Amino acid sequence: MIRTAVKLQLLAFAALTALGIAYVGVNYIGVGDRLFGRTYTISADFAEAGGIFSSAEVTYRGVPVGRVGELHLRPDGVRVDLELEKGTKIPADTIAVVANRSAVGEQYVDLQPRRDGGPYLQPGAVIPRGDTRTPISTTTLLVNLDRLVNSVDRQDLTTVIGELGRAFSGTGRDLQRLIDSGDELTVAAEQNLPQTIKLIQDSQKVLKTQNDQASAIKSFSRDLALLTDQVRASDPDLRKVLDNGPVASRELEALLRTTRPTLPVLLGNLVSVGQVTTARLPAIEQILVTYPQNLVGTFTIVPGDGTVHFGLALPPDPPVCRKGYQSTERRTPDEGWGDDPSKAKRANTKVKCAEPRGSRTNVRGAHNVPRAKTRGSNPDVGSNPTQSSQARPSAGTPRATGAPTFVISGYDPVTGLAMGPDGEPIIIGSLGGQQKVMGKDSWTWLLIGPLGN
Repeated sequence: MIRTAVKLQLLAFAALTALGIAYVGVNYIGVGDRLFGRTYTISADFAEAGGIFSSAEVTYRGVPVGRVGELHLRPDGVRVDLELEKGTKIPADTIAVVANRSAVGEQYVDLQPRRDGGPYLQPGAVIPRGDTRTPISTTTLLVNLDRLVNSVDRQDLTTVIGELGRAFSGTGRDLQRLIDSGDELTVAAEQNLPQTIKLIQDSQKVLKTQNDQASAIKSFSRDLALLTDQVRASDPDLRKVLDNGPVASRELEALLRTTRPTLPVLLGNLVSVGQVTTARLPAIEQILVTYPQNLVGTFTIVPGDGTVHFGLALPPDPPVCRKGYQSTERRTPDEGWGDDPSKAKRANTKVKCAEPRGSRTNVRGAHNVPRAKTRGSNPDVGSNPTQSSQARPSAGTPRATGAPTFVISGYDPVTGLAMGPDGEPIIIGSLGGQQKVMGKDSWTWLLIGPLGN
């Protein structure tokens, strides 16, 4: 008879066995998932099984999320059921790949999403055949490897191995140093990974800028190629210039040495020319604008057919200006000229035409004479009749009409100082004193100025 202690031992062993079988069934076989509904099933269509089997692991981005269920043979391939853990969200745009853990390891299904976010695969969803991949079969791999090995010439392979042996012979320390440096570089790159990522992100802006300027860069490259071609074509001329350059430099140096006494004087006189030109720059600009037109117009006068063409324009006679002369008493030319000329009526020189410029009357008066525009001056002195103080010439200013006024004054050719008609010192040759003294005849200083030096 079996003793009570033995019976208790058998009952305990049976209980432990039942618990172990239940644990294995629930956690490894998947009985608990089916009983308690802790999974949901989706399917994937493959062209071939690729070595996959039931109960194989299913991963999502390398993380286990379920097991392979049943395999169903179909006319166009194999449908594999994938039992996934509840709560696992798999994007609908996902690739199912049958992968190997190693060259001789077991296969598993890896789900690789193309993008994040929804929509997600729902229970019963099917991943189409176009979104599935299977590894190359072992038979195909071995056949391709055999063909590769047979395609290599044995003699050439022996030569390559021998050369590699001689190349790396005695370089163990250098190779070790290279490997160690590579490890240090890898560690440094890992430590500076955020900076590297930031650099890559910022480089997108640079690359985008380069892409936006692609047409300009192409144009620059094309123009640079043309310039290079021209330089290449002009190589003999450039060599001649380089060969003759020292000779030309010596000639230029000799010329400058010869003109050293007179060149400063010439440059100093050119300052006066520049000042005169600057003072009359608006008039010169007007000449450059109107002269071509007048030159073209001369061909209409003498067209070359033996005739001369003239045009006569008869503008209407504008009314006489009377405004501004009301205070003037009317007199005859000989009135008051008798035995006592001091009693004769003098001309009223203080009156002037008060009509504004642009009036229909015949506007007269020196204050209405157009003047050349100069820097710092009124653009058109006399345009306003009220500006009589600006319009009336002063004692030392050249008259607009009539004979020029000459003033005799001492001149120091060393300092360039002269006394003006108003007693103020004037520097001739640097600040435009010629124009103030000589008026419209100041150009003659270009001829008599060097004589004073």
